[in-house]
Amino acid sequence: MTKETDAPVEPNDFIRSRIRHDLSTGAITGVVTRFPPEPNGYLHIGHAKSICLNFGVAREFGGACYLRFDDTNPLKEDEEYVESIQEDVHWLGFDWGDKLTYASDYFEQLYDFATQLIRDGKAFVDGLSVDAIRETRGTLTEPGRNSPDRDRPIAENLDLFARMRAGDFPDGAYVLRAKIDMASPNVNMRDPVLYRIRHTSHQRTGDTWCIYPTYDYTHCICDALEGVTHSLCTLEFEDHRPLYDWVLDNINVNFHPPQIEFSRLGLEYTVMSKRLLHTLVADKHVAGWDDPRMPTIAGLRRRGVTPAAIRDFCGRIGVTKQDNTIEVSLLEFCIRKDLEATAPRGMAVLDPLPVRITNYRDASEAVLSAAWHPQRADMGARTLTFGPLVYIERDDFAKVPPPKYKRLVPGGTVRLRNGFIIRCDEVVEDAAGGVTELRCSYVPESKSGSDTSGLKPKGTIHWVSAGNAMPAEFRLYEHLFNDPNPGKVEFAQALNPKSLTVQRGYVERAIVESDAVRFQFERLGYFCKDAAHRADKPVFNRTVALREDAGKDVAHTAGKAAAPGTAASVGKR
Repeated sequence: MTKETDAPVEPNDFIRSRIRHDLSTGAITGVVTRFPPEPNGYLHIGHAKSICLNFGVAREFGGACYLRFDDTNPLKEDEEYVESIQEDVHWLGFDWGDKLTYASDYFEQLYDFATQLIRDGKAFVDGLSVDAIRETRGTLTEPGRNSPDRDRPIAENLDLFARMRAGDFPDGAYVLRAKIDMASPNVNMRDPVLYRIRHTSHQRTGDTWCIYPTYDYTHCICDALEGVTHSLCTLEFEDHRPLYDWVLDNINVNFHPPQIEFSRLGLEYTVMSKRLLHTLVADKHVAGWDDPRMPTIAGLRRRGVTPAAIRDFCGRIGVTKQDNTIEVSLLEFCIRKDLEATAPRGMAVLDPLPVRITNYRDASEAVLSAAWHPQRADMGARTLTFGPLVYIERDDFAKVPPPKYKRLVPGGTVRLRNGFIIRCDEVVEDAAGGVTELRCSYVPESKSGSDTSGLKPKGTIHWVSAGNAMPAEFRLYEHLFNDPNPGKVEFAQALNPKSLTVQRGYVERAIVESDAVRFQFERLGYFCKDAAHRADKPVFNRTVALREDAGKDVAHTAGKAAAPGTAASVGKR
């Protein structure tokens, strides 16, 4: 795994080396790449790697990157996905300028190229069903068998293909296939389908077309028409490269980009399959594509992850040809690294225990000041208050403390962060022995920043004053799956029933009133205001714990007072 250091990551990989070579030898005069998503779902963090690579190398070498939508299957595509993809690419910090295109922009040219393949005897209209084509394709060890329609006369093929376009046939009646080699050891070259009939309205072209080209036929031609100098894709397309080359070698186009493959991103406790992500949403295991437990860019954004952290992560994992699974701790490290420098500090109490300050006599609460960030004077300070009732974390008090416990105990003292020293004088319990309230006294001379008490308590804890706090909802997230490789086990059984715990506690008023979105809640972790957050109903998502194992401690403590949340309780907007 990539070493976790604060040093900046300088991209240097085989793709960039190839680009430098092509530029230095004059093979190309400029760099053009493309990011070609299919608008059939939301982008996930695996796509972020491809976005950072394609847009990144174009930026580094002064070139251009197309955002090209592969909209060739109207059965699964939607304008919602088109809009979300554009938002995600922009949010990650990249821009396509005037290079926004769609495969559907080229439908007429694609049809003309297919017609020329028929005229040249290199494509034919096949009446076999989908199942029959699959059955005659053969196996990895056995060659396929020619379709009975393979030797159909050219004139008849041209007539049938034109009638397919005219809408004369129902779905599945015919397909257009390339005529290559049914005995090829590469099954992708065994007369692959180029066009199929789809009597479905297209989100851009409406009902103009009822035949649609396949991705393997389409994207190589679009690459050539757009002058893409390096067609970068993930390793699962390596076996499709001969077909990519065959199409371009057999049509009248004067540009032939090289297809270059790199490993896709694998991340622990995560699935990257759009099919499985669709299942999570459709079966309501999550509250939508932007549920903060999802690996989608929208979900990560809602969770509070920054685009800088994702770019840093993608830079650290690098670009190789070797498939591997990245430890989620590296992503969390990148998130903490960015938020440590940028997130203002504040205090919240997720599992509140009331503390009565018995010797506080003033009519109004004492006013305190605390910096928003200890190393960022430019962030300024916020106002806190201290009065007769404060809340501390229930886990910060122990009637019978464990060894080396440095928080509040009966008769013991502790400092309230940015506040005063308090001493626990009395513990109020219910009939079952549960602690319901602490009665404490504070030391007036111990105000933080001007302490003259001479006392040296062993611990400092966070807190909020009842007069300065707002009730809030806190959503604590864990891995969506219990298994680090959920794609290799029974999907439903791998789901983590405790992936979300909802807590109701208190947060500083200044945090709610701040324009900032992301915060470090001291001693608890990094949190952000959720999309459902309102000034009168604060809602915060935990982005990441302060350290790798801290989140489990908080969730365990929180679970004593609240049952795990469900998808239905999150994301209602």
